[in-house]
Amino acid sequence: MSATLLRLTLKLDTTNVPYNGAGPAVAATVGNQVPLGCMAMPGAAPHILAGRLRALAVTSAKRAPILPDVPTMAEVGYSGQEAETIQALLAPAGTPEAVVQRLYSESAKILARPDVKERIGGLGYEILASTPSELAAQIKSEVAKWRRVVQQAGIKVE
Repeated sequence: MSATLLRLTLKLDTTNVPYNGAGPAVAATVGNQVPLGCMAMPGAAPHILAGRLRALAVTSAKRAPILPDVPTMAEVGYSGQEAETIQALLAPAGTPEAVVQRLYSESAKILARPDVKERIGGLGYEILASTPSELAAQIKSEVAKWRRVVQQAGIKVE
């Protein structure tokens, strides 16, 4: 979707090649089967750090801690390209507030542990222990943003 956003913004004539996950996408890019890849950090970071892939820019709002020398899309002149992969702990609608708060509290404690921070950071993720209301607002905003991209690109959602 981030590649689609870039294509729409820059009015590029490109072909989207969908892959079943980061592994095949990384392999195709490393193997020079495609000239450009746009993928989540955890799948790409080890290959970037090993020199098998060259990172041109990240689609996050700020530079990735694991790749501090790689600029953001905004820094290279393409603002509005933020596309971050959200990993979240979710519960069914209607879950009692006390349970939601307990899940949040306990998961935030775990994510604050140095060993967990190091392990997750080493994969290319940045930990943001958002509150349940902050996460809900972020998801709502992301859904609206990507709905517009899907509509503009004429993508059929089944």
